[in-house]
Amino acid sequence: HFSFSLLFDISLNIFFLLLFILQGSEHAATATLPAAFSDLLPHFLVEPEDEYIVKNKPVTLTCRSTPATQIYFKCNGEWVHQDDHLIERTVDPATALPVMQVTIEITRQQVEKIFGLDEYWCQCVAWSTTGTQKSQKAYIRIAYLRKNFEEEPQGKEVALDQEVLLRCHPPEGVPQAEVEWQRNEDVIDPASDPNFVITPDHNLVIKKARLADTGNYTCVAKNIVARRKSTSAAILVYVNGGWSTWTTWSSCSAVCGRGWQKRSRSCTNPTPLNGGTSCEGQNVQKSACVATCPVDGGWSEWSKWSACGADCSMWRSRECTQPSPGTGGKDCQGLDLQSLNCTSEQCPQSESHHQRSAAPPKRSKIYTQRSVSGAEDVALYVGMVAVALCLTLLLIVVVLVYRRKKEGLDADVADSSILTTGFQPMGIKPKNSHLLTIQPDLTTTTTSYQGTLRSRHDATGKFSMTNGPLLDPLPNGSHTLHNGKLNSDAAAEFVSRLSTQSYFKTLPRDVANTSYGTFNFLGGRLTIPNTGISLLIPPEAIPRGKIYEIYLTVQRKEDLRLPVAGCQTLLSPIVSCGPPGVVLSRPVILSMDHCFDACLDNWAVRLKKQNYEGAWEDVLLMGEELVSDPYYCQLEAETCRLFSEQLGTFALVGESLHMGAAKRLRLVLFSDAYCSTLEYNIRVYCMDDTQDVFKEVMQMERQLGGRLIDEPHVLLFKDSYHNLRLSIHDMPQAHWRSKLLAGYQEIPFYHIWNGSQRYLHCTFTLERLSLSTCELTCQLCVWQVEGEGQSFTLDSEFLLMDSNATALAGPSAFQIPYLIRQKICSSLDAPCPNGADWRMLAQRLKLERHMSFFASKASPTSVILDLWEAQHFHSGNINQLATVMADIGKQEAMIFLVSDGEC
Repeated sequence: HFSFSLLFDISLNIFFLLLFILQGSEHAATATLPAAFSDLLPHFLVEPEDEYIVKNKPVTLTCRSTPATQIYFKCNGEWVHQDDHLIERTVDPATALPVMQVTIEITRQQVEKIFGLDEYWCQCVAWSTTGTQKSQKAYIRIAYLRKNFEEEPQGKEVALDQEVLLRCHPPEGVPQAEVEWQRNEDVIDPASDPNFVITPDHNLVIKKARLADTGNYTCVAKNIVARRKSTSAAILVYVNGGWSTWTTWSSCSAVCGRGWQKRSRSCTNPTPLNGGTSCEGQNVQKSACVATCPVDGGWSEWSKWSACGADCSMWRSRECTQPSPGTGGKDCQGLDLQSLNCTSEQCPQSESHHQRSAAPPKRSKIYTQRSVSGAEDVALYVGMVAVALCLTLLLIVVVLVYRRKKEGLDADVADSSILTTGFQPMGIKPKNSHLLTIQPDLTTTTTSYQGTLRSRHDATGKFSMTNGPLLDPLPNGSHTLHNGKLNSDAAAEFVSRLSTQSYFKTLPRDVANTSYGTFNFLGGRLTIPNTGISLLIPPEAIPRGKIYEIYLTVQRKEDLRLPVAGCQTLLSPIVSCGPPGVVLSRPVILSMDHCFDACLDNWAVRLKKQNYEGAWEDVLLMGEELVSDPYYCQLEAETCRLFSEQLGTFALVGESLHMGAAKRLRLVLFSDAYCSTLEYNIRVYCMDDTQDVFKEVMQMERQLGGRLIDEPHVLLFKDSYHNLRLSIHDMPQAHWRSKLLAGYQEIPFYHIWNGSQRYLHCTFTLERLSLSTCELTCQLCVWQVEGEGQSFTLDSEFLLMDSNATALAGPSAFQIPYLIRQKICSSLDAPCPNGADWRMLAQRLKLERHMSFFASKASPTSVILDLWEAQHFHSGNINQLATVMADIGKQEAMIFLVSDGEC
């Protein structure tokens, strides 16, 4: 073995000596050692270390040895060419030995040549006249970090003090990624907060969940190449409620005899938080009690008269002992001691005096008794005079109140005082006196409206610029109101009065977007045509005996300036209904369009309400409604139906939870109705996909003389921070050209996303080369930058405008007659052992997800029928509802066949 090694070293020295002789002295990496050091083996001061190539940046390997005559690198078994070596020679001042340092660069291309075969390695070889030494191997790897985590943390709801485990398996990478955890973008340091533990396999453990631990947790992986974040996991720490201790028993409710006393406890030990369960059991306990009745005192019999005294008087007394006053009873009223003059025979004075006054003492006795009786008569007379004065004052007050009420009957039911004092009916004009009936005739409260429907024109494949207007004028909205109901002048006067009230200064003077009506306990419906906005007032929502004048209006967004921040956006019109002070016995249903994808996994949608001071408050988080709340939402694909026990101003505001959230935009195209010049304009409106905004644009374009040249198109606009880009293509170049300097137009992302502007549009100005050109066909492309887009051909199309009545009161506002409705409720409200009750009705109507909300109401069936009425006013089939009743197995399904006279 020794001979073989020596032979190898000799051969290697001879090889390099010949190599340097052949390539010239200028390239030699050799040095002559002094004779004193010729017998030393080289040793390494610096050896090459492992390196990582980041992107395309080469790495440098360094090797330093002393004493050495030659140093060369060998990579993957092959010698590196000497031209690739950078050589530096110095002398160690301490030992006077020569020091040789050699560096080389390794590129990404060199490493990739053997990628997949083996790891790329390099080592340096140093030798002297005595022998050779090899350094350690240095491995060169291409650094990377993949994008996708192999396992990401998942959100969860945990109880207070519960242990929480969040798993994280970082993406594959070289070098292996380091992991840190963040809560709400702040780095978690287990050293400073021992409640957190990061395991060796990168999982996060929360030992005992605290309320402060609620938040969004993110796993962050990083190495020398990149930094990756996982999707956030929402941790919600909830607290289950606990009962407090019982209070002491209250005093007995009865002053005398049998009564009740109670004690209470509250669910505050602790208070349920973040969706924790409420306490089970009763919060109030009652117990029977017997209160000792108060006993008023009573006089005993008078004692016998005493003997006549020296003052010629005698006495008698009585006591308040039959019974004695007790338990707060009254004491005896009157004297407990009486005196009386004696007769002459009994008086111990002189005899002559007795003789002179034999008769007078008798009269004196009578006089004393009359004096006592006279004092009692005076007190009686004073009391009678006081009672007479009180009766006179009471009579005067009654007369004044009666006269005031008599004058109040001439007041108008729509007086502004009603709007601000809870809508108590202070007075009705005689011509409307039928509205005051406590139980009005169900057959005489219908409201009829008359109007015209526009006919639908024939659509053509191309649109002309010399024809007349494509859109007929919209109906002017004037209606004849029978039985004291709506007309245009009354509506204008009503809106004018509302806008002058202190609570309603923000209401616009816009008759076209406001409807109102007068309603009693039979309920009714308010609708703003062509907006998708309506208010259903169910029967019995207004208390019997009360009459309310209720309005419904859609607000202009720039008038209220609803504040939205961050990635929040307005998802619905801003709708006002009121007056806010009215008292409702049941919730009304407000229907309005929304413009989001209706997936609550993508959104956090909040219902906002404006208070009297004008500030906006969050009153409901969609999907987390509580049956005890005054608001509840039924979310449909394009509509939100709000059950509300209070009237006011409402809007839906959403916050996207990730970039998969999308809003529905409606793209509408208009052009000039007449074109007398070479220029021709096409206006493309980009608006929220709600009917109220579309109606507003239609009205504005009608005033501008525009015409609709294509049916509206829907585009999903994602929360990706990218703008909306529009461009026109495939125009006939022989007849048309674009006057735009750029190839496309863009609408900024935030202008669209926050939804505070009613509508946005851009104009494409085209030029025809001849006045004889009167037709245009082209393609309009609309897409979100780096997203999916749409392309469609311009085509003329006509839309019919809705001309339904704005207000309907009484039975005409509902498909189900009132008496039939009452029979259905009485039939299905009572629980049935086989489930054939309101619960089966909700299941058949596909409303079972709201079971808990229905169960919280006094009449679950009536709430289900209210929702059915709100959903199917225009398209509902009452026969289908009768079929559902028959399937449930109720004989009451036959009540749909009753005659109109019975209804």
